[in-house]
Amino acid sequence: MLKVAMAQLNFCVGDVLGNAEKMIETIQWAKKNTADMVVFSELALTGYPPEDLLLSDDLFEKIEIALTKIKACSQDCYVVLGYPEKTNDERFNVASVLFENKIIAHYRKHFLPNYGVFDEVRYFTPGHQGCVFECRGIKTGLVICEDVWYPSPIAQAVSQGAQWVITINASPYDDKKFSARTHVLKQRAQENKVPLLYVNQVGGQDDLIFDGRSLLMDAQGQIQVCAAFCKEDRVLVEIHQNKKNLLVSSSEIMPPPLTDCAQLYEALCLSLRDYVTKNKFNRVFLGLSGGVDSALVLTLAADALGADKVTALIMPSRYTASMSVEDAYALANALEVKTEEVTIESVFDSLLKTLTPLFEGRASDVTEKNIQARIRAILLMAMANKFNGLVLTTSNKSEVAVGYSTLYGDMAGGFDVLKDVYKTEVYRLVRYRNEQAAIIPERILTRPPTAELSLGEVDQDDLPPYEVLDKVLHALIEKNLPEQAVAKLGYEPVMVERINALIKKNEYKRQQAPIGPRVTVRSFGKDWRFPVTKR
Repeated sequence: MLKVAMAQLNFCVGDVLGNAEKMIETIQWAKKNTADMVVFSELALTGYPPEDLLLSDDLFEKIEIALTKIKACSQDCYVVLGYPEKTNDERFNVASVLFENKIIAHYRKHFLPNYGVFDEVRYFTPGHQGCVFECRGIKTGLVICEDVWYPSPIAQAVSQGAQWVITINASPYDDKKFSARTHVLKQRAQENKVPLLYVNQVGGQDDLIFDGRSLLMDAQGQIQVCAAFCKEDRVLVEIHQNKKNLLVSSSEIMPPPLTDCAQLYEALCLSLRDYVTKNKFNRVFLGLSGGVDSALVLTLAADALGADKVTALIMPSRYTASMSVEDAYALANALEVKTEEVTIESVFDSLLKTLTPLFEGRASDVTEKNIQARIRAILLMAMANKFNGLVLTTSNKSEVAVGYSTLYGDMAGGFDVLKDVYKTEVYRLVRYRNEQAAIIPERILTRPPTAELSLGEVDQDDLPPYEVLDKVLHALIEKNLPEQAVAKLGYEPVMVERINALIKKNEYKRQQAPIGPRVTVRSFGKDWRFPVTKR
């Protein structure tokens, strides 16, 4: 019998020695639990993705130091881990097996993803050799992440005698990924008739979220155990050898299934928490308007960081309804976060007077609306500067797509947790959170969305209803359909053309927008790379 520990850990990119210490602690834990082997994720030593850190020789010097320390802990326990390797002028994404202070097996990733959020061809050279090593009498194959999505690497390992296969991974989350991932793993298990151990990274890294959900799958493609979603986890599994094949099992209890809303909420919390803590900000600030977007961001921040790390600025103007201020305070008090109220009226009035001679003869328009948003941004950024904080912006994907936000105004800040969340999804998340505890005032959900930058203004003065807008945006962005194909889905061609024009027109805004977590198959980030200047 072979006892294996799946180590699903949250690593910090670039913190090679810190990551190594975390791994050493886990190796000691595995030994105490009589594990024969412990398996870490892809590029565990550097965290994933290290990007241009890979161009620094200093990084590889730290890797050698870390490997020496980990090797020294590999007495009586096999250690499988990923890291970048540099040989002459080539770099490789590798997995090594350490045992008794030596590297006893070594594998270089075959297939280097170069699409969507991945840029591995920029840094790495592909490998070609298979890797099979023996542990406690059981022949074990080893591959890395993208290799699972192609038939040949696992087939190669099995042809070399592997009785089961380990794959180490840094597979980012999106709302379709887990089903796609398990479908492919099931294919590989069934076509090769071998069990698979899948160990994934967990944690937030800039715009990426790694959801974990490491798993053990039997040769029939059935999941025997699955690690936690969006949390660190260490899971013990057992591999039993009989005359014909291997039997896999685990005494661990699988985590309960989560609804789609629950998964998205937890993923956003993880991303926000890791971005703030890994970048060593003391606290976060955001403008609390009494609207649904800022209500959700405030709630996410309080849940992710703790109420003591969150400050809400309430910044009313002449156009702010009393109910907006009331609802903002009601939510802040329910969450027990700190609030500061600063009216923007005097600053706004002063700027209007200053600009009057320059604007002579011109009617009030979007200019005056944007001034209000930019005043609020100045106040938020001042607070963040003074108290080593991070400003959270509150724009959702629907607004970011069509430019329904103010550059250097409500777009100003360091992190936009809703950047890849459509407005209709914002409402679903708020309802989900209220099901756990009714803290967000119902009026925030039922009143028409409004930026309150002019008298009587509501979002639908300028945009189609969000139920319609979001479906059109999804077809244009995630599905990448042309206008004519979207119109054939039952939407007015003129409306589709206008929405697509707004998407294109506002690319210059998006390229100046703050970073935010990727939760769909096509976010406004590395998935979306359009030139600003184009025809």
